[in-house]
Amino acid sequence: MEHANSVMNRPPPLCTSIIETIGNTPMVELRNMVRTRRLTGRLLVKCEYFNPGFSKKDRIAREMLREAKESGDLEPGQTVVELTSGNTGTGLAIACRALGHPFVAVMSKGNTVERARMMRALGAEVVLVDQAPGSPPNQVSGEDLALVEKHARRQTAARNAFRCDQFTLAGGILAHQRYTGPEIWEQTDGQVDVFLDLVGTSGTFTGVMRYLRRMKPKVRGYIVEPASSAVLATREVTNASHKIQGGGYSMPELPMLDRTLIDGYLQVTDQEATECARSLASEAGIFSGFSAGANLAAALQLLTQRESTATIAFLAADSGLKYLSTDLFPK
Repeated sequence: MEHANSVMNRPPPLCTSIIETIGNTPMVELRNMVRTRRLTGRLLVKCEYFNPGFSKKDRIAREMLREAKESGDLEPGQTVVELTSGNTGTGLAIACRALGHPFVAVMSKGNTVERARMMRALGAEVVLVDQAPGSPPNQVSGEDLALVEKHARRQTAARNAFRCDQFTLAGGILAHQRYTGPEIWEQTDGQVDVFLDLVGTSGTFTGVMRYLRRMKPKVRGYIVEPASSAVLATREVTNASHKIQGGGYSMPELPMLDRTLIDGYLQVTDQEATECARSLASEAGIFSGFSAGANLAAALQLLTQRESTATIAFLAADSGLKYLSTDLFPK
């Protein structure tokens, strides 16, 4: 018997392709987390692991391919190549299969094995690149990324492929400006004061903030970086091989980063990111990765300091399932 007070949500419409399920992810308020820490303000986390590839990168994969097909840069049936830490590659594997394009993912061996296995299962060819000498497993540095970039360029030339460059293509911003930002605005009923993000390509930060600033000019934006590799905040890099996968690549120049949208820079240690990712799981039932932990740690910094009464929104960018081979979640 149905409970009298239950709320019946309408199911989404029937889809003709898996890429139609990308986006419209839920947002959860972390009320208990704020209350138990005796903080004011609000923390809102958008659960991007509800996307079919379990990450926010499904959004940019779809948008980059759409833009390239519309412009004629991507021809019918042409092979697509891109470097990836795993999430963009997973999104591209899904979108390429749906749109009829072979996909080659080029990834550092420093990324978790779950990601490579998932991409292969989704029909991608995965090219794994050795890490730079001295790089620890499961920790990808800017030097590692530079090696992956070289291999991605070789694969693109050898296959006469379309390079789906997530660091430069406009779709990386437009996906979040057209969809993620509006979703956050609607889900918060326009009550968001702050958006923050651990940046990789910076497309999420720029896209979301461009929309939110258009709707509410006083919305503040904060960049999150690993404490040991905070190059955007012009701090000395003490350890480029941090644990926070998907961001903090020690790249001082990011083509998609709109610095006019930045109100401040926040630094998070590996330990803080780890502890907060575990807290999201154990306290809120949100099973996500290192970057979500970093975002939460940064948000808690703000609530204890300069943004004590603010409503802060951030993303849980991907699923904790992608980190089971690391020490993020103890056995």
